[in-house]
Amino acid sequence: MNTANGNFEITENLDSLTYGFLGLGLMGGSFAKAIRTEIFTNENSQGKILASDCRIQTLEEAKKDGIIDEYFSVENTKEMLKQCDVVFICLYPKATLEFIKNNIQFFKENSIVTDISGVKTELIESLPLGLQGLNEKTTAQFIPGHPMAGSEKEGYLHSSNKIFNNRNYILMPYPHTKEENIKILKSIIYKIGFTNIITTDYKTHDHKIAFTSQLCHIIASALVESAEDTEITQFGGGSFEDLTRIAMINAPLWTELFLANKIELLSHIESFEKSLNKIKLQIENSEEKKLQENLELVRSKRILMVENQGK
Repeated sequence: MNTANGNFEITENLDSLTYGFLGLGLMGGSFAKAIRTEIFTNENSQGKILASDCRIQTLEEAKKDGIIDEYFSVENTKEMLKQCDVVFICLYPKATLEFIKNNIQFFKENSIVTDISGVKTELIESLPLGLQGLNEKTTAQFIPGHPMAGSEKEGYLHSSNKIFNNRNYILMPYPHTKEENIKILKSIIYKIGFTNIITTDYKTHDHKIAFTSQLCHIIASALVESAEDTEITQFGGGSFEDLTRIAMINAPLWTELFLANKIELLSHIESFEKSLNKIKLQIENSEEKKLQENLELVRSKRILMVENQGK
């Protein structure tokens, strides 16, 4: 696993490329807006932003906003793919896999295809080998990606070109992915606001994300569920609010993510239960010294995490 930094040299002419988006919700809309404002900065830019979504009203709104240049119905998506140099698939994991399988032959020659799915193992192990650059079925290359950004809100209405600022991005290129394609995608990622790119494999991704993302959503959800009443926040000083913001969850999406990564997730849940139970027993048995030592160790570990962030 390695991390890129500010010494990265941005590829030129990103504003001459045609970008395509499958799904124009919170994430797809935010990507499109960020590319429009951060990459298409020159009024003479030759590139375009195209989009396809099942919600025609959303597409019309994005075109009216000047974010996309042209849109396509779901039935005509293949016509869009034939034009795109870079394709962002902003769909749920199962839908992402299904879309790629059904449209692999329509991707433009030598184009870059990427996704934003929060779980990778099932997706990557089920993909046609062609997108790895290993056979002649397609010359397009798929580079799995996961932007570590988002919001508890949903839909194009809440999308923003600012949600990527100073955030992490995870890439999982195949061994045979062209270095030129990786550099182009990294350049786009940096240009739209991300400051840290982690390159790793999909197994490591799913193990780490089960802890840093999925477990956190489960803890937040369980904490809200355990609340005695809905007026409890009147007694809050910010701690409860900070811990449970992400409990305002997109239930269909997170159900799919939890179940798709359940082996890794269950392992982390069990570890968390052990830590929680240890603290519970220390309190129950009035073990003041052990409790204090435990909390001091936790504080030191958290400080170290902050220091290591972005290294």
